[in-house]
Amino acid sequence: MLKENSLKGKNIIVTGGGTGLGKSMGKYFLELGANLIITSRKLEVLEKSADELEKETGGKVLPVACDIRKYDEILNVIEQSESKFGQIHGVLNNAAGNFISPTERLSHRAFDIVVDIVLRGTYNFTLATGKNWIEKKQPGTFLNIVTTYAWTGSGYVVPSACAKAGVLSLIRSLAAEWAKYKIRSNAIAPGPFPTEGAWERLFPADVAEKIDPLKRIPLKRFGDHQELANLAAYLMSDYSAYVNGEVVTIDGGEWINGAGEFNGLEAVPQEMWDKLEKMRSRKK
Repeated sequence: MLKENSLKGKNIIVTGGGTGLGKSMGKYFLELGANLIITSRKLEVLEKSADELEKETGGKVLPVACDIRKYDEILNVIEQSESKFGQIHGVLNNAAGNFISPTERLSHRAFDIVVDIVLRGTYNFTLATGKNWIEKKQPGTFLNIVTTYAWTGSGYVVPSACAKAGVLSLIRSLAAEWAKYKIRSNAIAPGPFPTEGAWERLFPADVAEKIDPLKRIPLKRFGDHQELANLAAYLMSDYSAYVNGEVVTIDGGEWINGAGEFNGLEAVPQEMWDKLEKMRSRKK
């Protein structure tokens, strides 16, 4: 999508960067000239991904194990990143946790696990990096992965909905407060982008048969990882320098399709519409 070397010289941290969508977005950052720092709790996964990414792109990747719920470990990521590459230019808060369940079946510990990773982890990384940038008078860009149910809410993923709503409020609040420090904060709300592992947890085979997620999407297809990476790279780049406090939805029209009261009429066959039209004509 972007010109060659659009991210040249930028050093970007991606949480949850060793697998899935985080890895796909990080790969494109590398292809555009950035240096990459990837974090998650499992160092062996990070090291394997770092090796793969460097071979595929020719870029430089620093893997650093980090539990984003622990502030001291985030400070270590920042220290190692600066030691390896120098100034940090951007943070992609991508790490998340989620599972589907009737809320009454959740223990308070299960609720805590999701909220701690998604909300606490994001504000920890944002606070630590933001303070670092402000102290050193360096500009920076935060990009956060949220969901469309951050503003609508959703049953059966209530801990995630609560946490993602908090993340969305965080970026909008800091967009106003920290812009004076030349720090931008934005978000992306992706729709279905299948990934190995996470997709199966959210849509097990038995569940997918009953609520085919593809039927909810007007474009009748899932998203491609490169499409999400294109948007992420733009929002992380200087081309989007005037975008601040925004959340961009990329879901093929899924959420707006579900929001419309009568959108379910898509299921009505043409023959039935013909009958309904004849009935209206008779009444006239």
